[in-house]
Amino acid sequence: MKKTVNTFKEAKKNKEKITMLTCYDYSTAQLMDKAGVDAILVGDSLGMVVLGYPDTLPVTVEDMIHHGKAVVRGVKETFVLIDMPFMSYQASVYDAVINAGRIIKETGADAVKLEGGIEVCPQIEAITKASIPVVAHIGLTPQSINSLGGFKIQGKSFEAAQKLIEDAKLLETAGAFALTLECVPADLAKIITEKITVPTIGIGAGADCDGQVLVYQDMLGMYGNLQPKFVKQFSDCGSMMMKGFDEYIKEVKAGAFPAKEHTFTIDEEILEKLY
Repeated sequence: MKKTVNTFKEAKKNKEKITMLTCYDYSTAQLMDKAGVDAILVGDSLGMVVLGYPDTLPVTVEDMIHHGKAVVRGVKETFVLIDMPFMSYQASVYDAVINAGRIIKETGADAVKLEGGIEVCPQIEAITKASIPVVAHIGLTPQSINSLGGFKIQGKSFEAAQKLIEDAKLLETAGAFALTLECVPADLAKIITEKITVPTIGIGAGADCDGQVLVYQDMLGMYGNLQPKFVKQFSDCGSMMMKGFDEYIKEVKAGAFPAKEHTFTIDEEILEKLY
């Protein structure tokens, strides 16, 4: 059965943990769907792990639509949400609604996600009024990396922690049906989770969040540029892939691949006429 926003609501109500992973392509989406992941985030993290940028800022709406289409085609049951990239919603409420609409119309995704607290509440309210579900995102917000001064834990001081709690309440009131908490102290994430009625999805925010999300290249050991403390490698696919690449190179260089069983034949009579 296709998962919807109600899946998130029921999970929070029944205290069932929500599983979410990033994904950016059709074949990986198929695997995640078959595995039973609750939700896929087509994250603007693709800027780093797929497109090779140093951060998420250069990612465009067109990039998100391109990869979002591929992911949606790969799933049957998994809920798909897509990040709204940098400057696709910050400038105005109008821009936010138009770009959210484009993303949903052109990809067939189920929801959008955007970063920020009280400052983006008008955008969230307008997008949800346009019948587009929204996931909010506070704590470490990668699109604000320049103003934050780097990838740093958020909410460490009393004032900062209090602001995150207030932002969470305001985002829920604005209409967000779920809230991502990134790189905040676990005890603070627990307080936020208890103070709002919509589910929290943590990434570096402890086990008391209603669900968890990871960048799949991180959790499979495929992306070695960054090793955040909150990442657990559930499989070392990076080493497996390197081994496969190495074996392929060796066999091609040695003439061992392709072998006879990997080739096609032609009738001998035809072959003789060709000489």
